[in-house]
Amino acid sequence: GDIKTAKISMELNLTGQSILKDLVEKHRIECQFRLCGKYQAAIEDRGIGVLDAYRRGLDKLGQEYQMIEEKDLPSHIGTHFYRKALFTPGTALIQPAALVKGLADTLPANVTLYENTPITEVEYGDKTVLIHKTGRIVADKLLLTNNAFAMSFGFLTGRMLPIFTYGSLTRPLTPDEQARLGGKPYWGVIPADPFGTTLRRTTDNRLLVRNSFSFNADGRSQQKYLQRFKERHKESFERRFPMLPEVNFEYTWGGSLALSRNHMAHFGQLANNVYGALCCNGLGVTRGTVTGTLLADWLAGKKSHLIDFLLASPGPNKNPPEPLLSAGVNMNLLWGQCRAGKES
Repeated sequence: GDIKTAKISMELNLTGQSILKDLVEKHRIECQFRLCGKYQAAIEDRGIGVLDAYRRGLDKLGQEYQMIEEKDLPSHIGTHFYRKALFTPGTALIQPAALVKGLADTLPANVTLYENTPITEVEYGDKTVLIHKTGRIVADKLLLTNNAFAMSFGFLTGRMLPIFTYGSLTRPLTPDEQARLGGKPYWGVIPADPFGTTLRRTTDNRLLVRNSFSFNADGRSQQKYLQRFKERHKESFERRFPMLPEVNFEYTWGGSLALSRNHMAHFGQLANNVYGALCCNGLGVTRGTVTGTLLADWLAGKKSHLIDFLLASPGPNKNPPEPLLSAGVNMNLLWGQCRAGKES
C-alpha cells in the first residue's frame, strides 16, 4: 500500500503504545506489561506468502525483524506446529483487564468515573443530557469512544460491524508441563491468516487460544457461541500442544470488535457538541488510546500532523441493508474460517 500512510499508521500505533507504557510506569499498574515482541506464524502456503509480503513491507518501512524457520521455532514458542514465523521486536503483551482497572483506579482528580450507570436516553442540543435510572448528567461536550456501541447513541448507524471473537485460557502449567513445553517464559503469536489462531503464553504460565468469529448485529454477546467455540479452541490447542494432553481451559469468553467494510475509522465531530473516536478495526488497545488522546488534544486546540491525518479519513462506509448484511457477513466469516485451514 501507500508507504506514507503506512508510516503514519505505524506512528499512531507506537504513540498509543508509548502513552500506555508511560501511564503504566507512572502509576505502577500491575498488568503484566512486557515489551517482548510478537511472532506472526504460518503453516499453510498461503500464510507463508503473507509473511513474505509483510517482510517486504517492513523492509520499505526500515523496521527490524527476524525470520525464524521451522526447526528453530520450538526454542521460542515450544510448539513444532508452525513452518515459519516473522518476529518483530518492540510490541507489548499486557493483561487487559488489569490494565483497564489500573487506569480507572489512577484517573486524575478532575475526572469522575460513573460505574454501573447505564445511559438509557440521550437528549442532544446546545448541551447533551445523558439520562440514567437515578438522574442525569449534563455535558457541554460529549465524546464517544465506545466503538460500535456509538450506533446505540444514534451515530454511524449502519456503518460499523459488531464482530465478536472468542478466547480460552488454561489453568497455570505445572513445572513438569512447563518443561515439556519449552520455549521462552512468555510470548505472543498472531496468525498469518486473519481467520487463524492467536496464541499467548502469559507470565503466570497459562496458555491462551483465540479464534472464531460471530456477527452479532445487535452488538450483544450470545451465550450459545461459547461452548461451540470452546470445543474449537480445544482442537486448535491439541494440534499445537500435543505434549500437554492433561491441560484444560479454566475460562472461555467472547469480546467485541468494531470493524468497517473499508477498514476506516471515524475521528472528529458527529453532531453539534458531539465528537467521536470510533471503529478501531481490531486495534483497540493502541489505536483507541492514541485516538482518544488526540481527540481530547484537538478539542483543547492542539494541532499535529497525526490529528490532521485522522481528520482527513473518509470514515466507515455504509453497509448494505438487512437481511443482505447478516447473510453476507456470516458467509464471509464462514468462508474465511474454512479457508484458514490448519491456521485455524
